[in-house]
Amino acid sequence: MPDYSKVAPDKARESKLLFLNYPNNPTAAVATPEFFKETVAFAREHKICVAHDFAYGTIGFDGHQPESFLKTEGAKETGIEFFTLSKSHNMAGWRIGFAVGNPSVIQAINLLQDHTSVSLYGGIQKAGAAALRDDQSSVRELTAIYEERRNLFLKALSPSGLKTTQTRGSFYVWLKIPETFNAEDFMDKLAHEARVFTAPGDGFGSQGEGYLRIGLTQPADRLIEAGRRIASLAPFS
Repeated sequence: MPDYSKVAPDKARESKLLFLNYPNNPTAAVATPEFFKETVAFAREHKICVAHDFAYGTIGFDGHQPESFLKTEGAKETGIEFFTLSKSHNMAGWRIGFAVGNPSVIQAINLLQDHTSVSLYGGIQKAGAAALRDDQSSVRELTAIYEERRNLFLKALSPSGLKTTQTRGSFYVWLKIPETFNAEDFMDKLAHEARVFTAPGDGFGSQGEGYLRIGLTQPADRLIEAGRRIASLAPFS
């Protein structure tokens, strides 16, 4: 997560918008209440609008409930929060979501949206409303599926000795690349020798260097097989 104390004062004064996304894509990091308190304080001090993308807000593992930025005191005055039904209700491609928060910012978004995409097809809006009025049991079931996939994949991968992240939100797992490889070479090894395709961490930014990312969007049996195939190549040298 960002360390606001390291933001140069001149950059903070020039900034107008702070965009955040937790649980995070691509890192799967989760935010804490303390971090959001720091965010509100930082935004107030420098008169910055905060836009928090809460796309993965329903996907938390090990009993963890992802934190909404708007729960923080002062957040509704400081910025807005976006939510999409693409992750929580499997409506990817329908492009349905909403924003909540500072009224003046919402008004500006509404004006912009009116001049770019006009409106969303009514049938999709009704489907989204029905999904939100539901008891959300399907959302909990989906989260449980992702958590089970994570656990089964990590168990199958364990004999490899590769270090992994214990994802607490979103649906991604990061693998630490052995020191004898770079990202491209290790990715190629897994692709050609194990027939497992991954995403290089540095493709998401310099801080991803030394890691590969795997999505938990495949059925459990395929993820188990992927973990076993990777483990079968160990030891890595």
